[in-house]
Amino acid sequence: MKVGSFDFSLRELAGSLGDWGTMLPLTVGYITVCRLNPAGLLVTLGIANIATGLIFRLPLPIQPMKVIAIVAIAQGWTGEKVYTAGLVMGFVWLTMGLTGAMDRVARLTPQSVIRGIHLSLAALLAFEGFRMVSTWWLVGAGSLVVILLLRANRYAPASVVLILGGIVIMGLQGELGRIGGVWLSLPPLTLPDASQIWPVLRDAGLAQIPLTATNSVIATSALISLYWPTRRVSNRRLASSVGVMNIALPLLGGMPLCHGAGGLAGQYFFGARTGGTNIIEGTIWIALGLLLAGSIASLFAAFPLAIVGAMMLLVGVGMVSFAREVRFNRHLIPTAATLAVSLLANMAVGFAAGMAAHYIFTRTKRHQADRP
Repeated sequence: MKVGSFDFSLRELAGSLGDWGTMLPLTVGYITVCRLNPAGLLVTLGIANIATGLIFRLPLPIQPMKVIAIVAIAQGWTGEKVYTAGLVMGFVWLTMGLTGAMDRVARLTPQSVIRGIHLSLAALLAFEGFRMVSTWWLVGAGSLVVILLLRANRYAPASVVLILGGIVIMGLQGELGRIGGVWLSLPPLTLPDASQIWPVLRDAGLAQIPLTATNSVIATSALISLYWPTRRVSNRRLASSVGVMNIALPLLGGMPLCHGAGGLAGQYFFGARTGGTNIIEGTIWIALGLLLAGSIASLFAAFPLAIVGAMMLLVGVGMVSFAREVRFNRHLIPTAATLAVSLLANMAVGFAAGMAAHYIFTRTKRHQADRP
């Protein structure tokens, strides 16, 4: 298939479901705890997916900004504070993209640290996936078998079979009775709260910035080059994309969004190859937001976690293949430092540790080479 084309096959549909593992719980949290309007949240998520698919013509995932989402749900932020967070992040990343600052950060980031971020994502996905599988071992084990047997099947792709299987399980448990009816719900017009700008930055925004730089921009750009060697999406362009969607979509009830290397790996693992993946996923989100806004949170919460966990687990295992480029030489130390600190703290701190290890080791080697 020609790179940059559009395909709307079952394989692309399967790929569009490949990154739902982190999407579902955070979406439920935003709706139930922060009281975000479900129609606004899902429709704007769909708009972002469709626009991204049309512009980049690649399966470029749209995901919640995780630090902000976790803190917002844990602290019970109001909707106005969440929308303000999106707009603040939008201006930060549009500035990073338009000024070229993101390219400068990327040029200073060595491949060894990028590989460390990829491996950190792999480990985190695998660990979280295993935890979810453990909530229902029988279903989780069965889901793993389905993935191994059907991942490359053109007529019954694994993720489609698993999502349908999860819906059947929900039906057998009586959970589909939670659907309160189908009616049209439109996104609301929402406004930020200027008084929340500093609290947003203090509580989560400043911690989100390095994570977005590493995972959403630098690691995603590198992963695109690995999957599609003839395509290159610049760090500047990805940063600008994050900026534009976060300036526009919170005005219609959208949550803070970004791209993500883990989401891209998930989509690719389950079959995504073209921008058609984003268009399919965006259409699904819009349909759910417009027609099932009143029931969607309870339905997502009732979906068997073990199925989602099996998908995440194998995506994480698949990402470990990036370690093949890490050799037992000077690149191993920054990679190991990035991985270890990311798992012990978070990826933003891991990135800083990897960068420090790289430049300390480089300076040491240069100093040794300069000795007479």
